[in-house]
Amino acid sequence: MKLEQLYNLIGPDMQAVDAVIRKRLHSEVVLVRQVAEYIVQSGGKRLRPALVLLVAGAFGYRGTRHHELAAVVEFIHTATLLHDDVVDESDLRRGRQTANAMFGNAASVLVGDFLYSRAFQMMVEVGEMRVMRVLSDATNVIAEGEVLQLMNCHDADVDEARYLQVIRYKTAKLFEAAARLGAILGGATPELERSLADYGMHLGTAFQLIDDVLDYSGAEVETGKHLGDDLAEGKPTLPLIHVMQNGTPEQAACVRRAIENGGRDDFAQVLAAIRATGALEHAKRQAATEAERAAVALDALPASQYKDSLLELSVFAVARSF
Repeated sequence: MKLEQLYNLIGPDMQAVDAVIRKRLHSEVVLVRQVAEYIVQSGGKRLRPALVLLVAGAFGYRGTRHHELAAVVEFIHTATLLHDDVVDESDLRRGRQTANAMFGNAASVLVGDFLYSRAFQMMVEVGEMRVMRVLSDATNVIAEGEVLQLMNCHDADVDEARYLQVIRYKTAKLFEAAARLGAILGGATPELERSLADYGMHLGTAFQLIDDVLDYSGAEVETGKHLGDDLAEGKPTLPLIHVMQNGTPEQAACVRRAIENGGRDDFAQVLAAIRATGALEHAKRQAATEAERAAVALDALPASQYKDSLLELSVFAVARSF
């Protein structure tokens, strides 16, 4: 399954969103334009904008405001990437140099701020208080998630509950908001709006769980990032937590040391422990459970091609290799 197939239904809408993004990236400040265009045009799955479009379509929405809101969601996501890469000191994303590696940390942080503020300008223009509340709340929770993740770095005592809280805040919240926005635009009932928000939250959680699996199993040419980046940054993700809870004392000690120290010195031993304890399979099962919950949340949604695409998206989130 490829994203191109999933996006067939919303191809013209995605093109309209890209046009909005290009238009709204304009700034008289050359460096703002350069950095913003570099990061937005460097690829990416555009999953969050697609969610806005697919859910709006599932409710029969036929206006154009979903194009603006899909672009807003992408700007918020892009701003978080810019800030993320500075915090993580990353130098590779989507197979290209990160913006901070290319333009420097200061430019990346400040252009991230530009994208946040541009997103809020666009929200105000939509003129819908519910929309502004959903997006402003989501942005605030995402920021809390970033701080929680920072607190968890190099902490080998992080358990599964704390790890999942970071995912819910940092990643799943914007998926949830994107799906909710589509439902709001489509005039969904409060019950259906909540169901679509649940869909987005579970989908985003599954997506991040697989991202954490790919950090220890993906091909760099497909993932566009270095294998073992999470370990180098001292991030206690689910595969590592599983080893510490289920591995031998020696395996647990090795993982604990790697989390606390960061770097890649213990990567080979950690990877061996992950494989020996079935940690990746455990994380994949968790992701599959989240994807199933996402699918169940769509039960009350009327049958349509859009619903079919949303269901396929939940399958893709787990089956992907990039």
